[in-house]
Amino acid sequence: MKKNETSPKLPKLGFLYLNHVLRFFDYSNFKGWPDRIEEVVYRWGNDKQRFINEVKAKNIEVLVGNIPATAYETFREIARALPEVRFIPSLDTQFANKSKENVTHFCKKHDLPIPKTDIFYEKDEAVTFLKNTDYPKIIKKSYGPSNYGGYFVHKVDSFEEAMQLLQEKKYYPVYVQQFVPMQADIRVMLVGHKPLCAFWRRPPEGEWLTNTSQGGSMDYQNVPQEALDIAVAASKAAKAEYWACDIALGVDNKYRILECATAFAAFPYVRDWIGSYLMWDLSNGRLNAPNIPNYNWEELGKLSSSVLRVMRHITFGKSSMSEDCADSVLLQNRADYPLLPVELRLESEEWPSETWNYQDNYVSKSAKSSNKGYNAELSLNESRSEQLTASQLDNQDIGLEDTETIIDDELEPVEGHKSNQVKQHNLSESELRGFFMNVNGIGAKTVDIILDTMSISELNNALSKEPEKLLSIPTIKQKRLDLITYQWSQMQG
Repeated sequence: MKKNETSPKLPKLGFLYLNHVLRFFDYSNFKGWPDRIEEVVYRWGNDKQRFINEVKAKNIEVLVGNIPATAYETFREIARALPEVRFIPSLDTQFANKSKENVTHFCKKHDLPIPKTDIFYEKDEAVTFLKNTDYPKIIKKSYGPSNYGGYFVHKVDSFEEAMQLLQEKKYYPVYVQQFVPMQADIRVMLVGHKPLCAFWRRPPEGEWLTNTSQGGSMDYQNVPQEALDIAVAASKAAKAEYWACDIALGVDNKYRILECATAFAAFPYVRDWIGSYLMWDLSNGRLNAPNIPNYNWEELGKLSSSVLRVMRHITFGKSSMSEDCADSVLLQNRADYPLLPVELRLESEEWPSETWNYQDNYVSKSAKSSNKGYNAELSLNESRSEQLTASQLDNQDIGLEDTETIIDDELEPVEGHKSNQVKQHNLSESELRGFFMNVNGIGAKTVDIILDTMSISELNNALSKEPEKLLSIPTIKQKRLDLITYQWSQMQG
């Protein structure tokens, strides 16, 4: 729609970007927005006030972009300093992005189904629980990268295995879930509380992880309405403009949320639909809403990922069901999910950091008893978010991922990084194959070439110490190397 002088003034938009973090949106996703869209980049370090000043100087009214876990608390402060600016998604909506612990708090508050979960900030309490509980259990890294091919999700079958894992990984807090035998899990992506893409992820026979990098398979057919309804309920509870849920279907035929976030891997056409929705919502209907047919993924999913990866700005006409054919009979029992504007939040915060930021605010029993500030010596404790070193800033969480959906050449590569603070972990051939399969743009053929060109020890050494040696592999160029080193830093966590 062209500009109309009599139409209400559109808000001043800005893209919220962060150095070293992949960008979810760019200008191509907001095709048709008639006004200039600004950019504001957060540079880490002591950049908070400069960022605030730049937003004010550019008169930005709406900032669009996801915030990684390590910057979440800083942006809580930034949002408070910019009360007239609408963040999309809001910081409350992005609460679940920060950690698995936050996902648990969110689901419990809103009565959404999740596996039984226990979270411990005290070492002795964790040990007592693990010593007396039944097994198997799932132990996850709560804070930081969400999943990345299952590298931070572990199944333990005994107390001894649990303690060995925690001594090695030093996860803090200790995040333990009941192991739920799964038939499969389901990824549901939504915009305006409407499912726009959904697919099954099924584990290989005899395995429990559904990640495609671990041998899992995907398909788009017959995603159950119950799973879609749970994802819609979660999206509405979060007041999310866009959202994604991973939902497990157990062998007991019950559905449980595993993950949910506003940051998730998506093909460009999905981000185009989200951009169109946001333009419609922010313009109060002046710009057209995208027409996203219900269950469109069943047809689009028949295309290969190589085709879906390059499809942009997909549009559909309005359908009109014929009463004298099977169309109406076929769809009469399928739920209709409308595209809805998002209810704006009240002035008060739902998840204020003073109450919910356990990672930074929790004081151990030993510190309380000694009247000292938190200076934990617990072997399970890790450094806190505000104590991240500059060398760790590349290890940013971009949300829910899976191999088949993250492949997207339009995402900007991030700078590679070698950290001398992370111990080298030598991967086996199968682990290396899984790792490379989880890198943006690398498929099975490229992995075969990598493994044929360099030995297992050479690859481990290159990944840990000299990544530039990977450039000797015919299919590895600098852009792909950047993505490999980024994925390696994420996996090292």
